[in-house]
Amino acid sequence: MIKLLPLLLALGAGLVMWWTSSRRLSRELDHKSTEMTDPVIRSHVRSMADALGLPDLRVFVYETPAINGLAAPDGRIFITRGFMDKYRLGEVRGEEIASVIAHELGHVALGHSKRRMFDFTGQNAVRVVLGMVLGRYIPFVGVWIANLVAGMIAARLSRQDEYEADAYAAAVMTKIGLGTGPQITMFQKLDRIAGGQGGQLAWLMSHPKTEERIAAINALSDGWRSAR
Repeated sequence: MIKLLPLLLALGAGLVMWWTSSRRLSRELDHKSTEMTDPVIRSHVRSMADALGLPDLRVFVYETPAINGLAAPDGRIFITRGFMDKYRLGEVRGEEIASVIAHELGHVALGHSKRRMFDFTGQNAVRVVLGMVLGRYIPFVGVWIANLVAGMIAARLSRQDEYEADAYAAAVMTKIGLGTGPQITMFQKLDRIAGGQGGQLAWLMSHPKTEERIAAINALSDGWRSAR
């Protein structure tokens, strides 16, 4: 039992950190968000709700200049004010914003928030236990290696979630008649309007490369067309 104590403490600490972070984010979203009212985007969102058999699908605008979409741990979906500003300026279209909403809806529908809670807890345990083991043999450097390994695991799992949410969004966008075109053009624009991933190592990226995401969506579309 004593040998397992560091692992149990790491798991408990991971759960506490996740819960605290989720609570903090929920409070901030409560205070800095309003419901989406744009008629064009709302029309696409209603189409999604109808296609999915949902009575309603609410989307909120989060008051931050960042350009992003967000699926909160409580299941709410947000588009940032920075994204909406680009929409107002005509740099992105309503259909492209709809593809972002469909992507975030995928995170909710596929249970990614809950999965990330368990993943984060496990990664924290890996970081602590591996750091203790390696630290005995290579002090200081061992902790750095443990953090690197935990980061690689987190990035890989995050990329998997992104591919799954992309596929979900592609299916929803196709079902409501918009197709995957807006999703692809949105990805192409994101590198320009939000900044690319630069020289970051591929295995430490939390999101797949743009060209890889587009290729995966095109493969899905080709498969659906062939199946008709």
